[in-house]
Amino acid sequence: MTGTATTDTVPARRVPRPRADALRNRERIVTAAREMFVEFGPQVPYDEIARRAGVGNATLYRNFPERADLVHEVVLSIMGRVTEIAVRAAEEEDDTFAALRRFTHAAADERIGALCPMLDGAFDSDHPDLTVERERVEEAVTALVDRAQRAGRLRPDVGVGDLMVAVSQLTRPLPGTACGTNFEQFVHRHLQLFLDGLEAPARSELPGTAATLEGLRRDSCPSRTS
Repeated sequence: MTGTATTDTVPARRVPRPRADALRNRERIVTAAREMFVEFGPQVPYDEIARRAGVGNATLYRNFPERADLVHEVVLSIMGRVTEIAVRAAEEEDDTFAALRRFTHAAADERIGALCPMLDGAFDSDHPDLTVERERVEEAVTALVDRAQRAGRLRPDVGVGDLMVAVSQLTRPLPGTACGTNFEQFVHRHLQLFLDGLEAPARSELPGTAATLEGLRRDSCPSRTS
C-alpha cells in the first residue's frame, strides 16, 4: 500500500455545531433587538438589548461584535417573518382578499416601517443573504396580490408596491408620539380603511400608476456608481 492511499483514508475534520443554548441566546438577542429597534431606533445601547434578552454583554458582543452585524440579523429576521406570514395566509385562507387582509394586518404587527431607519447609507442592502430574503418576500407577497386580482377581489389598478408603502407608512409612529397601545389601535384602524379602498370593484380612479417593488427600489436607492 502506498503512502498516498494511507493519506486518502484520513477522515475529514468535523466542524462543531453550535450548542443549543448558544443558538437560543442568539435568538433571544435578535428578538430583543428587533423589539427595541422598533421602540427606540437602531442606536439603542447594547447593554439595554442584553438586559432585555437576559444575556450578559459578553454574550451579545460575542455573537454580534459590530452593531451592523446585529442590524443585519434583525432585518433578515423581520423579512423572514413577513415571508412566513404571506405564505401561511395564502395556504390557510380560501378567500383571496381575506388572505391579503390577514397578511396586511399581521405584517403591520411586525412594524416593518421600523426597517427604514436601519437602512442607512452604511447598511449593505446588497448583501447576498438580504438579496435572497428580499426575493422570497417579494415572491410571497406578489403571489397574494396576483391571486386576489385574478379572482376579481382586488382592484386591478394597484401593485404590490402600493400595498407595502401603505404598511410601511402606517407602522411608523407620528412625530412626537410614543409607540404605545393607542398607536397600535390606530394602525389597524387605518389599515382597514386602506384595505376597504383596495377591494374590487373600485369606487374611484386612482391618479398615477401602480407602484411596483422594483420601481420603489429604483427611486429610493442612491446610485452606487458614484
